[in-house]
Amino acid sequence: MRTGLGSQLAALIGLLVLWEVGVRVFGVAPHNMPTASAVFRDMAGNMDLIGRGVVRTLSETIIGFVIGATIGFVFGSAFAVSRTLERLLFPLFIVSQAIPVIAFGALVVMWLGNDIWSKVAIAAYLTAFPVTVNTCRGMQAVDPQRVALLRSFGAGPWALFWRLRVPYALPSIAAALKLGISLGLIGAIVGEWFGDTVGLGIMLLQAMYNENLPRMWALILVCGAIGILLYAAFEAIERRWIWWKQEI
Repeated sequence: MRTGLGSQLAALIGLLVLWEVGVRVFGVAPHNMPTASAVFRDMAGNMDLIGRGVVRTLSETIIGFVIGATIGFVFGSAFAVSRTLERLLFPLFIVSQAIPVIAFGALVVMWLGNDIWSKVAIAAYLTAFPVTVNTCRGMQAVDPQRVALLRSFGAGPWALFWRLRVPYALPSIAAALKLGISLGLIGAIVGEWFGDTVGLGIMLLQAMYNENLPRMWALILVCGAIGILLYAAFEAIERRWIWWKQEI
């Protein structure tokens, strides 16, 4: 059952109140846990700096997501229609996910340099795998009887692909896209840890080195809000345009 926006906001405000009261009542030291009010004061006093970080990290996330989702769809589709290609290349995708993102990020920065494109590459890397898997599995799950029916009406490979396999797999692909956009955000933030001058990731790193707890929590909340908004946007698109998913 979906909760209304008002209820969600009330729950969020309740958590913030509990945070503020809990820190004050239990006398938690500021260097261990700041109050919610201290976090929001820091956020309000650094809106321009945080705003620039949001624009940079969001740009890296979206560009990387688009590239990664495209790669995932292309390879997932190829694996679905060619079992030979799936047997040859799909294990490489699985092996790639065993590489720690920190190690992969270090290599990418060495290859591409320490600019926006290295962060985009890391975001694309994390996005591509779930889209590849869900695209492949979604297309392979098509009912053979439906394939036979379309073929009986003279449908060729391209017609089968675009009129049957893609629509059938879209609910599965949409689920992967929601996961991929969240992973892309994580990839962009982690990529900035390798060095940059702007972005939420480098700001988090600087706040950690300076032991600036209010700034760290402010950035954590901002990153969480971005992740929630991106996920909610894709969920709204899914509800609006993939209305047949419950019927398949």
